[in-house]
Amino acid sequence: MFDFSGTLFRVEPTEDWLRAVVADIGLDLPEAELTACAARLEEAGALPGGAPPRRLPSRLEARWRERDLSPEQHRAVYTALAREASLPSEELVDALYDRHFTPAAWRPYPDTASTLGALRERGVPVAVVSNIGWDLRPVFRAHGFDHLVDAYLLSFEHGVQKPGPGLFRAACDAIGRAPAEVLMVGDDDVADAGAAALGCRVVLVEHLPVGQRPSGLGRVLELL
Repeated sequence: MFDFSGTLFRVEPTEDWLRAVVADIGLDLPEAELTACAARLEEAGALPGGAPPRRLPSRLEARWRERDLSPEQHRAVYTALAREASLPSEELVDALYDRHFTPAAWRPYPDTASTLGALRERGVPVAVVSNIGWDLRPVFRAHGFDHLVDAYLLSFEHGVQKPGPGLFRAACDAIGRAPAEVLMVGDDDVADAGAAALGCRVVLVEHLPVGQRPSGLGRVLELL
């Protein structure tokens, strides 16, 4: 079992995210204002898959905890966080949100292809288990990895989030393995490590930008 964001893929940097959207909608934004706006978005934690909010508004605390239970909750929370960044145009709010779940916004780690490919060659079934409010399958298809994944267990489709056992149990069932036979690979020492309570082994990798993380996924092959 693999987590998605910070494990197999990493979302583009906040400034790249903003630049892409500004270009797409044809907004004339001076360079100094663009970089300042990107910094505010980073501080607000408005990019899903990016850094969490440095200061979460109290009115969003409950919704933040449950943001990955439905597409509606996910959009509502992240667009609210984007508005905290004092954007120069209201048009940016939904455009930024819509950008983040396009395949172009996601970059696979350098060892993703080799690790998933080696598992496929060995006949090891793979499930992607993610707390997420949208369908990530198009990202895998666009990057050529969909044929290397046997099952996707996404929180918004099941109405449960990690670290609870529901998604992990469903993933084990989907790949036809008992928890004791399954390895969970993720970057979150709370959400992903929750699989241990079900009896799965857990390996954690560092959630770093693409190009800065050492080859952490290679350990998976050594443990099989």
